[in-house]
Amino acid sequence: MRMRKSNVLLHATMMLTMSIAAPSVAAAGNVAQATEYVEVGSYLIDDAQINAWYEMQYHLRENFDEICGDTFCEGDYSNIYALRFRCSVEQSSGVIGRCVWVFAASNEEVDAATGKIQVTPKVWRCRSPLAPKTTVSALLGALSGEQPLYAKLPGTSVSIYDGLIDCL
Repeated sequence: MRMRKSNVLLHATMMLTMSIAAPSVAAAGNVAQATEYVEVGSYLIDDAQINAWYEMQYHLRENFDEICGDTFCEGDYSNIYALRFRCSVEQSSGVIGRCVWVFAASNEEVDAATGKIQVTPKVWRCRSPLAPKTTVSALLGALSGEQPLYAKLPGTSVSIYDGLIDCL
Protein backbone atom coordinates (compact mmCIF):
# COMPACT_ATOMS: atom_id res chain seq x y z
CA MET A 1 0.00 0.00 0.00
CA ARG A 2 2.83 2.38 0.83
CA MET A 3 4.41 1.72 -2.51
CA ARG A 4 1.21 2.62 -4.25
CA LYS A 5 0.84 5.92 -2.37
CA SER A 6 4.41 6.87 -3.16
CA ASN A 7 3.87 6.03 -6.85
CA VAL A 8 0.74 8.17 -6.89
CA LEU A 9 2.61 10.95 -5.12
CA LEU A 10 5.53 10.66 -7.54
CA HIS A 11 3.15 10.67 -10.50
CA ALA A 12 1.31 13.73 -9.15
CA THR A 13 4.61 15.52 -8.57
CA MET A 14 5.78 14.75 -12.10
CA MET A 15 2.48 15.94 -13.57
CA LEU A 16 2.67 19.16 -11.57
CA THR A 17 6.27 19.73 -12.67
CA MET A 18 5.38 19.12 -16.31
CA SER A 19 2.37 21.44 -16.15
CA ILE A 20 4.53 24.19 -14.67
CA ALA A 21 7.32 23.63 -17.20
CA ALA A 22 5.01 23.30 -20.22
CA PRO A 23 4.32 27.04 -20.59
CA SER A 24 8.04 27.75 -20.30
CA VAL A 25 8.85 25.21 -22.99
CA ALA A 26 6.09 26.62 -25.19
CA ALA A 27 7.34 30.16 -24.60
CA ALA A 28 10.88 29.11 -25.48
CA GLY A 29 9.55 27.71 -28.75
CA ASN A 30 7.80 31.00 -29.50
CA VAL A 31 10.94 33.00 -28.79
CA ALA A 32 12.76 31.12 -31.53
CA GLN A 33 10.00 32.18 -33.94
CA ALA A 34 9.83 35.78 -32.70
CA THR A 35 10.71 38.70 -34.92
CA GLU A 36 14.21 40.02 -34.39
CA TYR A 37 15.10 43.60 -35.23
CA VAL A 38 18.57 44.99 -35.82
CA GLU A 39 19.95 48.41 -36.72
CA VAL A 40 20.06 48.92 -40.49
CA GLY A 41 23.85 49.16 -40.47
CA SER A 42 23.98 45.61 -39.12
CA TYR A 43 21.47 44.38 -41.68
CA LEU A 44 23.08 45.64 -44.88
CA ILE A 45 25.70 43.37 -46.43
CA ASP A 46 25.78 44.52 -50.06
CA ASP A 47 28.41 47.23 -50.72
CA ALA A 48 26.03 49.22 -52.92
CA GLN A 49 23.36 49.34 -50.20
CA ILE A 50 25.91 50.18 -47.49
CA ASN A 51 27.22 53.06 -49.59
CA ALA A 52 23.65 54.21 -50.36
CA TRP A 53 22.81 54.18 -46.63
CA TYR A 54 25.79 56.33 -45.64
CA GLU A 55 25.36 58.65 -48.62
CA MET A 56 21.69 59.13 -47.68
CA GLN A 57 22.66 59.97 -44.09
CA TYR A 58 25.26 62.47 -45.32
CA HIS A 59 22.73 64.21 -47.58
CA LEU A 60 20.03 64.22 -44.88
CA ARG A 61 22.35 66.08 -42.52
CA GLU A 62 23.48 68.40 -45.32
CA ASN A 63 19.84 69.15 -46.29
CA PHE A 64 18.97 69.87 -42.66
CA ASP A 65 21.95 72.18 -42.18
CA GLU A 66 20.96 74.14 -45.30
CA ILE A 67 17.46 74.94 -44.01
CA CYS A 68 17.96 74.99 -40.26
CA GLY A 69 18.54 78.73 -39.88
CA ASP A 70 15.42 79.65 -41.83
CA THR A 71 13.10 77.09 -40.26
CA PHE A 72 13.70 74.99 -37.17
CA CYS A 73 16.69 76.84 -35.76
CA GLU A 74 14.94 80.01 -34.66
CA GLY A 75 13.95 81.05 -31.17
CA ASP A 76 15.45 79.70 -27.96
CA TYR A 77 17.13 76.74 -29.67
CA SER A 78 18.99 78.28 -32.58
CA ASN A 79 21.79 75.71 -32.60
CA ILE A 80 19.91 72.49 -33.41
CA TYR A 81 22.32 69.80 -34.53
CA ALA A 82 21.34 66.60 -36.33
CA LEU A 83 22.92 63.77 -34.36
CA ARG A 84 21.92 60.49 -36.00
CA PHE A 85 19.31 58.96 -38.27
CA ARG A 86 18.71 55.33 -37.23
CA CYS A 87 16.33 52.65 -38.40
CA SER A 88 15.44 49.24 -37.04
CA VAL A 89 14.86 46.47 -39.54
CA GLU A 90 13.35 43.02 -39.19
CA GLN A 91 16.33 40.81 -39.88
CA SER A 92 14.67 38.06 -41.90
CA SER A 93 12.38 40.20 -44.10
CA GLY A 94 14.11 43.57 -44.49
CA VAL A 95 10.95 45.40 -43.35
CA ILE A 96 11.71 48.53 -41.36
CA GLY A 97 10.31 48.67 -37.84
CA ARG A 98 10.94 52.36 -37.18
CA CYS A 99 13.24 55.21 -38.16
CA VAL A 100 14.17 57.96 -35.73
CA TRP A 101 16.28 61.04 -36.30
CA VAL A 102 17.79 62.43 -33.11
CA PHE A 103 18.59 66.13 -32.71
CA ALA A 104 20.14 68.13 -29.89
CA ALA A 105 20.44 71.81 -29.02
CA SER A 106 21.00 74.10 -26.10
CA ASN A 107 20.04 77.54 -24.92
CA GLU A 108 22.53 79.50 -22.86
CA GLU A 109 21.75 82.52 -20.69
CA VAL A 110 24.40 84.66 -19.01
CA ASP A 111 23.64 85.91 -15.52
CA ALA A 112 24.76 89.55 -15.66
CA ALA A 113 25.33 89.78 -11.90
CA THR A 114 27.44 86.64 -11.46
CA GLY A 115 28.80 85.83 -14.90
CA LYS A 116 27.46 82.29 -14.59
CA ILE A 117 25.98 80.65 -17.63
CA GLN A 118 22.72 78.78 -17.35
CA VAL A 119 22.56 76.02 -19.97
CA THR A 120 19.26 74.43 -20.97
CA PRO A 121 19.83 71.38 -23.19
CA LYS A 122 17.14 69.82 -25.37
CA VAL A 123 16.91 66.55 -27.30
CA TRP A 124 14.34 65.63 -29.95
CA ARG A 125 13.55 62.10 -31.13
CA CYS A 126 11.82 62.59 -34.46
CA ARG A 127 10.08 59.54 -35.83
CA SER A 128 9.96 59.29 -39.62
CA PRO A 129 6.44 58.90 -41.05
CA LEU A 130 7.02 55.55 -42.76
CA ALA A 131 4.26 53.47 -44.27
CA PRO A 132 3.78 50.01 -42.75
CA LYS A 133 5.84 47.27 -44.41
CA THR A 134 8.40 49.70 -45.89
CA THR A 135 11.52 47.76 -46.80
CA VAL A 136 15.11 48.93 -46.54
CA SER A 137 15.49 48.60 -50.32
CA ALA A 138 12.42 50.76 -50.95
CA LEU A 139 13.61 53.40 -48.48
CA LEU A 140 17.08 53.55 -50.00
CA GLY A 141 15.60 53.81 -53.48
CA ALA A 142 13.22 56.61 -52.52
CA LEU A 143 15.85 58.61 -50.63
CA SER A 144 18.69 58.30 -53.12
CA GLY A 145 20.09 61.50 -54.58
CA GLU A 146 21.08 64.80 -53.07
CA GLN A 147 17.71 65.82 -51.57
CA PRO A 148 16.53 62.88 -49.40
CA LEU A 149 15.01 65.20 -46.80
CA TYR A 150 12.30 66.23 -49.30
CA ALA A 151 11.77 62.93 -51.14
CA LYS A 152 8.40 61.21 -50.71
CA LEU A 153 8.70 58.17 -48.46
CA PRO A 154 7.64 54.88 -50.08
CA GLY A 155 3.88 54.31 -49.96
CA THR A 156 3.18 57.82 -48.62
CA SER A 157 2.69 61.39 -49.78
CA VAL A 158 5.02 62.76 -47.09
CA SER A 159 8.75 63.22 -46.61
CA ILE A 160 11.13 63.08 -43.68
CA TYR A 161 10.94 66.91 -43.69
CA ASP A 162 7.16 66.68 -43.10
CA GLY A 163 7.85 64.47 -40.09
CA LEU A 164 10.29 67.05 -38.71
CA ILE A 165 7.65 69.79 -38.86
CA ASP A 166 5.58 67.82 -36.35
CA CYS A 167 8.62 67.13 -34.15
CA LEU A 168 10.95 70.12 -33.99
